[in-house]
Amino acid sequence: MIEKLHKLRQHLLTGVSYAIPFIACGGIMIATAIAFAPMTPTGPDFSHSPTLKLILDIGAASFSLMLSVLAGYIAYSIAGRPGLVPGFVGGYLSGEVKAGFLGAILVGLLAGYVVELIKKIRVPHYIRPVMPILIIPILASAIVGLVMLKLLGAPIAELMTAANSMLKTMSAGNSIFLALVLGGMIAFDMGGPVNKTAFFFGAAMIREGDYRIMGACAAAICTPPLGLGLATFIHRKLWDEEERKAGMASLTMGMMGITEGAIPFAAADPFRVIPCIMAGSMVASVFAMIGGAGDHAPHGGPIVLPVVDHKLAYVVAILAGTIVTALCVNVVKSFSRAEVPSAKEGQ
Repeated sequence: MIEKLHKLRQHLLTGVSYAIPFIACGGIMIATAIAFAPMTPTGPDFSHSPTLKLILDIGAASFSLMLSVLAGYIAYSIAGRPGLVPGFVGGYLSGEVKAGFLGAILVGLLAGYVVELIKKIRVPHYIRPVMPILIIPILASAIVGLVMLKLLGAPIAELMTAANSMLKTMSAGNSIFLALVLGGMIAFDMGGPVNKTAFFFGAAMIREGDYRIMGACAAAICTPPLGLGLATFIHRKLWDEEERKAGMASLTMGMMGITEGAIPFAAADPFRVIPCIMAGSMVASVFAMIGGAGDHAPHGGPIVLPVVDHKLAYVVAILAGTIVTALCVNVVKSFSRAEVPSAKEGQ
């Protein structure tokens, strides 16, 4: 069982190692464009900055490839080169059905294991040469596509609609409980459908004149990348060289309110990282709500500070969430490392 979990982790790490440059390139270019663009109550304004808009578009293009690369190379790790096509196709469709990076991980694993099963089918010797370059990619892509479009797409859309209705109901009740839910949703899939449901709810409430909801979301948005980046600095021995480099990029993206900066860490170790970043974002969201921080722009992170009400409360909320995230993830990572020898001894 432990060996299977190690193999699964290795497949995830392979996908992450190939996806990190796309995330870093796209995220930093987007962050740079946002940093230098004028911030207005409706968000960054690129109407008079064509160069910044160009940088933003190039960064967005790099970012848009991230899900395909993540899923494609997870499938590649499992099944070799024949897994690339169904993995890339599945990753693209994960974005199309709004399944986010969690969907990309699942579809990457699905594509890899489907290809492995197809490889075991006995075929005439004259068909074998075209199996890896034609038949396997077509069959596996068809299966993966059907799963994503027909099985996952509709339930995800219905779930997000139900979640939005729930948030509207909760907004009339306990604000602290609402902040906890929003913070957890923002961090759960880092730019995926759950995150976007909370974000767009906050943006919609701006039009209603309630800026506190977006304030709570804005504080929660940046704490996963900031907290994970901080974690790699305060306990460097827990992280390898590649993770420390990702931590530097994560800090940059966090400052600009790009939650996706946390994806490399979460994709490599989802069961430990995601609960930690959810805890940090929930703390940040609650602090922002209690402090009355109101965000007038549909964006998050320190970059929107000029258009935030109760700026001190907003900064304190971000700091609190960042510290909680960093401490939680380092503690969990320390315990997991300590348990490795005992697990081996028990074999």
